Amino acid sequence: MAGVIGGRLAAIIHHHHHHNTPLYSSPLSQPTIKLPPTIHSRRTSTMSATATTPTTALNNLTVQPTGSSSGCWSEFAGNVSGEWDGFGADFTADGKPIELPENVVPNAYREWEVQVFDWQTQCPTLAQPHNSSAMYKLIRLLPTVGCEADAATRYSVEERVIGGADNMASSFAYQASGCYTALWSKQKSASSKVLELEHCLIDPRDKESRVRVIQIVGVEGNKLVLKNIKVFAEQWYGPFRNGESLGGCAIRDTAFSKTQVLIGSEVSGVWQRSNSIAKFQDSSNILQELVAVDGTEKSTRDANSLVLLPKNLWSSAVEIDGEKTCYEVGWLLEPGRAITSKCVFSRNAELKEIIASSETAA
Repeated sequence: MAGVIGGRLAAIIHHHHHHNTPLYSSPLSQPTIKLPPTIHSRRTSTMSATATTPTTALNNLTVQPTGSSSGCWSEFAGNVSGEWDGFGADFTADGKPIELPENVVPNAYREWEVQVFDWQTQCPTLAQPHNSSAMYKLIRLLPTVGCEADAATRYSVEERVIGGADNMASSFAYQASGCYTALWSKQKSASSKVLELEHCLIDPRDKESRVRVIQIVGVEGNKLVLKNIKVFAEQWYGPFRNGESLGGCAIRDTAFSKTQVLIGSEVSGVWQRSNSIAKFQDSSNILQELVAVDGTEKSTRDANSLVLLPKNLWSSAVEIDGEKTCYEVGWLLEPGRAITSKCVFSRNAELKEIIASSETAA
């Protein structure tokens, strides 16, 4: 029986997966802690979200002077910390889902000619409320057949650190809500590098639900080129446990890569937005709060410039007057209402500013 995993078939053949990095020669078994039913009810306080002993990398973090507001960072830390589990998928630059490598797909899937596009993922995150530092892990789990939460095996783990002596971020802008935009840079050669523009958007109606969209951008000289897109749809499953808890078969989301993509006409045309901005040009502060700007502005969005994605998401890269390039990610929350995150680069491919916006159709 040929097909794509999803719908009724997904209920019969269930997968476990997660995030991006090299394949381990001997995958690590992941112990599972069964979560009590109450863990899914409501977000806990900042204290409970940061009470667990941090990892070694986080212990090494030190206070670093930044342009951040300590009060806003503390609130951000409480909202971003915890176990964020869900699904992730890779897409081409024009929005086509990329199938998982054949060597990670169980034989049962191949026998049924089922294509697998989604990883089940974990993103344990811990931000320290008082010293402007944070860490999180990108974990992808190997696909399994059936509901085998107790046998979930990690395919890859990558740890990232923001702030302090072990900082890995080139730029990081945040809001109290838990939303953030980060720029990660990887040098490929003397003349070329790869940027990862990570946009984390939290649903303002439900702070236990978020998406992370990562635009992979190649930089050759002063030229920016979108290579591919990674999308993660995640929900909060409780305080930080360093990835030792797994939603498993109780996970509230489902694989999404082959579901309906956003309809371009729903986000095109004239929109009115209120902005929060962090300016990085001529600034030594890697870590900055996104500060609200007074008033609103109108802008026009052309559907032809958008890469349309599932989960009511879109990605775009637009050159403006030959002077700057804007990499945007947006999430249509409901008809006529969206939130967006933008990285604006100069003609020299240097980050000028990050803008987070709340938008309504004009």
